[in-house]
Order: sequence, then C-alpha cells, then structure tokens
Amino acid sequence: MSSYIPCAENSSYPLREGNQVLPLIDGVRAFSRICEAVESAEKSVWVTIAFINEDFLMPGSRGTFFEVCENASQRGVDVRVIFWRSPEQEGETQNIHFHGQDYQWQWLKEKNYSFSARWDYLPRGKCHHQKSWLVDAGTVNEVAFVGGINLNVNSLVEVGHPPSEHGSTHDIYCEIRGPVTTDVHHNFVQRWNEASERDKHDGAWPSPDATDELEFPSELSKPAGDIPIQIGRTIRREQYTDNTPAIGTAPFPIELGEKSILEQYLKAIDNSKRTIYIEDQAIASMEAMAHLEAVLQRGVQVVFLVPGQANSAYAAGRKQFPDQPMFDQLTRLGTYDNFRLVAICSRFPDGQYSEVYVHAKAAVIDDHWATIGSCNFADRSFHSDTELNVTLWDNDVAKQFRVDLLQEHLDVDTAVMSDEEAMSLYRQIADANRDKREHKEALQGLAYSVDPETYGT
Repeated sequence: MSSYIPCAENSSYPLREGNQVLPLIDGVRAFSRICEAVESAEKSVWVTIAFINEDFLMPGSRGTFFEVCENASQRGVDVRVIFWRSPEQEGETQNIHFHGQDYQWQWLKEKNYSFSARWDYLPRGKCHHQKSWLVDAGTVNEVAFVGGINLNVNSLVEVGHPPSEHGSTHDIYCEIRGPVTTDVHHNFVQRWNEASERDKHDGAWPSPDATDELEFPSELSKPAGDIPIQIGRTIRREQYTDNTPAIGTAPFPIELGEKSILEQYLKAIDNSKRTIYIEDQAIASMEAMAHLEAVLQRGVQVVFLVPGQANSAYAAGRKQFPDQPMFDQLTRLGTYDNFRLVAICSRFPDGQYSEVYVHAKAAVIDDHWATIGSCNFADRSFHSDTELNVTLWDNDVAKQFRVDLLQEHLDVDTAVMSDEEAMSLYRQIADANRDKREHKEALQGLAYSVDPETYGT
C-alpha cells in the first residue's frame, strides 16, 4: 500500500491487502445483510455482543437474535456467542445487557437452546464493547461484519430516520471479505479461549464442560478484492495472555494491552490534507481533540457529528470539575471557522422535531481513509474498553461512504463534489438548519449545528 496516511505499527494485526468492504448504514440494512449471511452459513457463526434487548427482533420477521442463532445451530452450524458480563451494572442495564443472571439462565434452559456461549468480564465497570459477526470462519465463504450497532429496538431503523415516537438511532456496520477476515477470526478465538467467566458454573452455556476451545487460524483467507484494510483494537492490559501471532506476524505482547485504534486515529488526523468527517456518540478525548486542533490550525476542515442530546455520562461530566479541561478543549475547537459540531434530527408532520441518537463510530478523511467499528472517540474506548474497528485505505470506498452519509444527513447528492466542497456545504446547511430550528421551520435534510461551548449542558 502506498499512502500518506500510515497504518498502525503497534498492533496485533498488520495491514492486509486484497479485501472487499461494504459500509452498511443504519440498522435495517446492516442486520438484513447479517441475517442473510447467517442463513447461508454452512460451518460456523461466531458473534461478540455488548448490549442486547432479549426481545429484539431481526428485520424480515426472522425473530429474535436468539432465534436466528438457534435456527443456524439446528442446521448443524457451530454457533458461539461471547456476551459481556458486568455485575456492577446489572441493575441499570438489565433490559439491554445479557449478563447471564439467574433468570436469564432459567430462560435459556426453558428454551433449550443448542448454541454455545461464554461470558467475559472487565473490572470497574469497563465494557467488552466489540460488535462482530464472523460467518464460516476459515472457509472460502468466510465473511465478517464489524461495527457499532447494538441489538436494541431503536437501532432497527431505515436509512433517512423517519420520525418515531420510540426514537431512532444512527449507526453503522461494515461487511468485509478477504484476508483481513482472518484477523477477525483470530480476535474471536483469543477472546473465546480466554473469556474470564468460562470456568464458572454460570459463565458458559450450556456448561463449562460442554464448550470447547478453538484453534487459531492457520492460513489467510483468499483475496476477495483490492482494498487494503487493517483491524484495530483496544484491549485492556492483562485481559488476555495468549500471544499466538496473527498469520505472517511476530507474536504481539497482548498481556500488555493494545491501543492500535487510537494509533490509527492519531496518524490519520495528523496526516490529513483537506477534510476530516467523524460520527460518534462522544467527543471525549483531550489527546485526540488536541490533534484535531493542530490540523484545524493549518486549514483542514473538520465536521463532527454527535447526538443532539448528549448521552447521560457526557452530560454528567459537565458538572464534574476534573472533566472541565476536556470541555474547554471542545470550546477551543469551536473557535475555528473550519470546525463544526453537528447533530441530526427528523420532523413529525405536526412540526415537532425528533432527535436522532448518533451511536455511529466512524470517520472519513480526505475521501481516502475511513474507519468503522465499535470504538468511540473517547479516552474510555481508546484505553479501557474492548474495541474492534475496520480501517481502510481506498479512494472509491471512502468517497462513496461519505456521499451516502451526506445524502442521508443533508438530502444532497455530493458525488460530483470534492471532499472540500462537500464539507463546506455540510457546514453551510447545518448552520442554516440551526437557524431554522430556532424558528421551528422545516430543515433541509437532518443536520444542524450545535454550540461546542454549551454542548451537553
């Protein structure tokens, strides 16, 4: 690969050539593609889950997540699921987190599900935040899906976010094929074999004795395209100890942790030439924001999409003195005319606005580099939670991804525009829509500007 944006060097996984990637914007499209792959699976379906509603229904009358998994298992497919367990949060997240509590175990027994599962724990309330699906691992049909979409009702939305009384969440997955899927395979094996709760009586379904270890992949999947991709991760120190190397690389000291997503982000920001477009539910890393300010100073345009109504943890941080320097940094970004903090909303027929919660974790830089995954633009995700991102270098895919996102947010086809023209238009429309909201008028598209100095108050 020849690019002015380098890949991460301190990573479990190298840059892999010869891949195919398809960004999947919003839940209906993403989960439809995932379910189609699961329904076609011949050998295996391996999934990592963070948050889930037990009664979440897949699109197309396919039933719940558990029913989709069980249907594949009943066909003889090896179905394995890694769930995050967090006893510290069982009360507050009971309906969106499959902890493996007593009542959930009783429910599994009543259903007599035949797939396998293990639970994985992180101390101090940190999150195993990866969201991935790997279908037919190690075969010619291998396909992986990596992203940030949780299995909850608000995530199952169509592109465009029609207004809903139940709320709407903007989010993204991507579908990948080729040698890079072998690294998603390696990640799953590492996590499955060392899942913290695997030997506890309630840490593996159907029982610790009935779930076996997996072998690491022994060869790369065959090329499926021509796109260079690198898998990035955040892994907490001492979470895993088996440093069996990814194919073609030296052993990585995983016991020391991994922060390759942060490295990817900082290198991409630092080497940007024209434009940076980021979508995330948080802008909460002083280190990364300092890098954004540095490129703003040399004229790079930055547009950052966040939820109009900041998440509760972010809003709570506004009231805590130790977090004030981070909010001061955000305020400084807002002093640059080439920076915009934006949000999106739709509108009911009666004129009321319907906020769209931005849960995506994605970025496009210079219509050349892009990342999609589970990692928030926040110190917690960069350093503490368990994360997984797909990062690609391809002008055509990156530009089309930008075009598709802006089509949804601005209601404008920017395909004939350069990335600089498109980001200038984004700022222009978002500013105009901010003024329209103040007068309760209809917006053009969904995007409107937000004041960085007061965001989250």
